[in-house]
Amino acid sequence: MTHPSIAADLKARLRLPVIGAPLFIISHPPLVLAQCRAGIVGSFPSLNARPIAQLDEWLTELHEQLTPADAPFAVNLIVHKSNARLEQDVALVVKHRAPIVITSLGAVPEVNEAVHSYGGIVLHDVTNQRHARKAIAKGADGLILVASGAGGHAGTQSPFALTAETRAWFDGPIALSGAIATGAGVLAAEAAGADFAYVGSAFIATDEARASEAYKAAIVEGTAAEIVYTNLFTGVHGNYLKSSVVAAGLDPDNLPEADPSKMNFGSGDGGAVKAWRDIWGAGQGVGSVDAVLPVAGLIDRLQREYRAARERIGLPGHAVMPSEAGA
Repeated sequence: MTHPSIAADLKARLRLPVIGAPLFIISHPPLVLAQCRAGIVGSFPSLNARPIAQLDEWLTELHEQLTPADAPFAVNLIVHKSNARLEQDVALVVKHRAPIVITSLGAVPEVNEAVHSYGGIVLHDVTNQRHARKAIAKGADGLILVASGAGGHAGTQSPFALTAETRAWFDGPIALSGAIATGAGVLAAEAAGADFAYVGSAFIATDEARASEAYKAAIVEGTAAEIVYTNLFTGVHGNYLKSSVVAAGLDPDNLPEADPSKMNFGSGDGGAVKAWRDIWGAGQGVGSVDAVLPVAGLIDRLQREYRAARERIGLPGHAVMPSEAGA
């Protein structure tokens, strides 16, 4: 399968060109199932399933409950050396033939080859061109461009610049991340040159998300001005809700720099898990989230906004996705 056809084939199975981003701690089967049933790609980090036996159970559940009419799901693998169980995670992904694998924090050819062995698709998330080129050279099928304003670990480049520079040399699947929380944002991602919008923070404020009620309320109450960009908590720069930083007794305007050589991405049960649980990741799109909704309700809203945005610029409002033909 060629790179361009991967994007076309996947879009044909979706109600909207959206991939739900894997949310550390928060994404679990009820959220993923709701996303896939509502017509977008649902995803979860493999490390959310602890112990490793739970990952086997989660993948079994997703395969048993999803039907060919539903959108496919994705598993996010941290391929950095800090993930001591990567080999076990990959073995289970292969066993269950996960349709899409999202790799983060490193490009590993052996992981790509394992996913390709059963016909799976690999999307690798990047924040710059050097990492993007390296990921494709090492066998990834597509890229997730994590631009400025994205929740959690995020880059500093404008989504427009990052997409344009990538499209200059890559014709394969691209998902764009960076403060996308509305249907107009989804359309903007497509207009910029991406195939899919990568939406994360908005799904924290859903009934199915495994987040505390306080966290969900903070997403609803938050604005772009409330987002803090720091590498203090994991060693990699990311975006977090200021209110959670203050609640932890820290001054968000005077945070120290972390030592990047001591990165901790949550592969164990220590500091990073506490950080993501108590220091809440979120992107600058939170200002567009005004209520906690069921996943289906959120995707209904995104679709209405997407159609309205199309009509506003003179495109057919109901020409959404091929999967809607005849619906």
